[in-house]
Amino acid sequence: MESTRMNILVLNSGSSSIKFQVFDMQDPTQPVVKGMAGRIAQKESFLSMQHASQEPLRRELPLTDHRAALKVTFESLREHFGGDLEDAVQGIGHRIVHGGAKFSGAVRIDEKALQGIKDVVGLAPLHNRPSILGIETCQAQLPDVPNVAVFDTALHRTMPSKAYLYGLPIELCKAQGIRKYGFHGISHGYAAQETARLVGRSMESLRIISCHLGNGCSVTALDAGRSVDTSMGFTPLEGVVMGTRCGDIDPAIVLYLARDMGLGPDEIERLLNERSGLRGLCGVSDMRDVLDRADQGDARACAAVDVFVYRIQKYIGAFTATLHGVDAIVFTAGIGENSPCLRQQILQPFEYLGLRIDAQLNARNAPVFSTSDSAVYAVTVPANEELAIARETYKLVTLANCRS
Repeated sequence: MESTRMNILVLNSGSSSIKFQVFDMQDPTQPVVKGMAGRIAQKESFLSMQHASQEPLRRELPLTDHRAALKVTFESLREHFGGDLEDAVQGIGHRIVHGGAKFSGAVRIDEKALQGIKDVVGLAPLHNRPSILGIETCQAQLPDVPNVAVFDTALHRTMPSKAYLYGLPIELCKAQGIRKYGFHGISHGYAAQETARLVGRSMESLRIISCHLGNGCSVTALDAGRSVDTSMGFTPLEGVVMGTRCGDIDPAIVLYLARDMGLGPDEIERLLNERSGLRGLCGVSDMRDVLDRADQGDARACAAVDVFVYRIQKYIGAFTATLHGVDAIVFTAGIGENSPCLRQQILQPFEYLGLRIDAQLNARNAPVFSTSDSAVYAVTVPANEELAIARETYKLVTLANCRS
């Protein structure tokens, strides 16, 4: 391995896509190459790939499952690096959505760590299964390159028991690992670090409420960079209304669906995860489509926007109390960083905190869009989970190299 080079490949395996980026850790601000295998197991599946600052190339090709998508991904990467991918890449980082109670930080993947990830696959099957397949593919394709797991749940292991305990028999919770785990931790951690940099304050001096708003959504309260509470819970289903997930509901609704409507567990799971949220409220799950319909006067779309905004406002209000005030509210992910109208609607009630929005800065998706005299910073941070994963991977790989 060349001492002057450290290229890190990051795989972010989702339920219907695999995003990948390669970072040169000497200058990780822009990836060497990035791409995505998208719409896996769906019509019009594709592979897109972009080299440095060039225009992305997109090919539509059949990706019948994640295994096929990974095969095409590695073929494309080998082509880009002249065939010798094992020499070109010195570490591989994987985003793992659920680490359960086993993992409180990033780990180098060995047999024990991989088994630990497999043990909690039932808590996030749509995400952990593709990630496990990605790890095993990398181990087979690049057997001498170290793999690192970076967990979405790890940031939230700092939550106090009053935040993560449910009102269930404590013996049951301990025996079955039932507790609030929280998710999007990689994104929330990165957004908080960027917020501190953008406003010129130390992380230790900031109380931050981070809003990750995409197809999946969560809100997190961070005190001095430590997660003290978050909206998602035992699974990514709890919390605010999302693209297809219901968010918070009365648990008795599940009993009603099972007992009175005769739905089985699998049917209920699909209903709550895939047919609810924005899709359930107005028929479409992409917020851009929802807003288009709302602009045209569609009553169901308008109601969906109102519910979406209101649920986020409730969490911001609650977490302001949790933090005994707030210094910055940050928005990230697709909706959060690209929808000025929703940011404005979400923040409007918080003028009582001394929060003031600069409408022109907000319209431009400016990094800091609060006014100079605002008592609370309003911030947008483009999501970059891959860079955060690359940094964690780099730390563990270089640490292992120093010890060897």
